[in-house]
Amino acid sequence: MSPMTFRRLGGRGAAAAAAILLAACRTAGTPGGARGAPSTADAARIHADVAYLADDRLEGRLAGSPGNDSAAAYIARRFRALGLSTVEQRFTAQVAAFAHAGRSPELTSQNVVAIVPGRDPALRGQSVVIGAHYDHLGRDRLFASDTGTAIRNGADDNASGTAAVLELARLLAAHPPRRSVLLVAFSGEEEGALGSQWFVDHPPVPLDSVVAMLNFDMVGRLANDKLLVYGVGTAPELPGLVDSLNAAGPRLALKTLPDGVGPSDHAPFYLKELPVLHFFTDVHPDYHAAGDDVEKINAPGEARVVDLGHAIARAIADRPGRLTFTPTATTQRMASDPTAGPRPWFGSIPDMGSDAAGMRLTGVTPGSPADKGGVKAGDVVVQFGDRVVTDLYSYTDALNAYKPGDVVRVVVQRGTMGERVTLTVTLGKRGE
Repeated sequence: MSPMTFRRLGGRGAAAAAAILLAACRTAGTPGGARGAPSTADAARIHADVAYLADDRLEGRLAGSPGNDSAAAYIARRFRALGLSTVEQRFTAQVAAFAHAGRSPELTSQNVVAIVPGRDPALRGQSVVIGAHYDHLGRDRLFASDTGTAIRNGADDNASGTAAVLELARLLAAHPPRRSVLLVAFSGEEEGALGSQWFVDHPPVPLDSVVAMLNFDMVGRLANDKLLVYGVGTAPELPGLVDSLNAAGPRLALKTLPDGVGPSDHAPFYLKELPVLHFFTDVHPDYHAAGDDVEKINAPGEARVVDLGHAIARAIADRPGRLTFTPTATTQRMASDPTAGPRPWFGSIPDMGSDAAGMRLTGVTPGSPADKGGVKAGDVVVQFGDRVVTDLYSYTDALNAYKPGDVVRVVVQRGTMGERVTLTVTLGKRGE
């Protein structure tokens, strides 16, 4: 998952990709044949896919790296093994953060796209997009939350989401729904949703034929059955659909939020006025750090998330009419652009599902400025410097108003009585 805004891109091969996928969509046959009872997600398959993608040999799948290319090739092989038509979307992006760091700003990578043709000739020209980003940070410290050059393998962020898409491909190919399903592994998300923005700007199928987009980003750390689902406000049909399918199936402890905008690959689709859902098992202390490894993945828990996503995707793809797009009065938004110069580092780990008035923390990064300044897990940040903090995004704006090395007064509420504690923190530099 990326904390960044996204960039406009250029690319090539869109016409060829469109031709292949449109031809597959017009095909009368389907990989799974006749309609039948859908099966459930396989935790062992999910674990195996995460283990491959998060192996040190892929060196963290940094976009544009050989390890990222190897991951793309693996994903394409897995799609093709299911009998799915698969194409690669190559793109080149200019990344401002690279330029500010004294690097070449150009990044070239690829999305991997497969299609499950719908079984209904009247509806197979419409599609549901199911996506996840497969890139991560590798040894690059620019967007890391820790220091050093250890490989950041991104097992949860986002080998887990990629494994979810691969498992959904298997389930949907076995018993295709009425509408077609596009399965997309995006690259360049960590640098700012680059691949998903390129996809919506150069869609391989007409964008007005897409009825919804489901995004899976960090779904491998299910704890206490808690699952966040963003985007239920983007169509009036979604709240009831999501709640009813959860009650009938995995019975997860859902927290649903209306937001269509957010720091992941669903946002470009929402901004094209498409209904979206974003599945997320919440942030953790290993976010963008070297500790995000396969050993910490809860594969049986992720299988339950996939089962819910499968039920929702199938319901959307099978319903007679399209969802009704609705702009949301969002509680999220894209944070202030952090690429304008050196980025300050605080080291907090927010509770993304909290309803607290402020920013509740599930933890702090060991050795970070927050840790050294006395900030603790469970604290609720209510003021940062001279700015009041009401949520994650007002906190991000407040943080980005400072520079590395600035000394900032931070006010937190602590404990069951909400005692106000004032702390002094010297901000670090992101990537040091």
